[in-house]
Amino acid sequence: KRPVSASNIERLVGNIENKLQQMGKPEVSSRIVGDMVISGLKELDHIAYIRYAIVYLRLDDLHALRDEIDRLLES
Repeated sequence: KRPVSASNIERLVGNIENKLQQMGKPEVSSRIVGDMVISGLKELDHIAYIRYAIVYLRLDDLHALRDEIDRLLES
């Protein structure tokens, strides 16, 4: 629901798939995939990043959320 083009989303997914394949492992942990996703979203769309981070990083209160937003704004 964000104004991110389908081609940008496909590029992010493709990059993640390529990195996972280059690892050469039959299985990878969800943590590795999650870290790749959050890193990609941070570059792609800050709002999508924050929405994902709320769940993935377990930002369960407003102070934690504000701290993450402040870190994002500083970078």
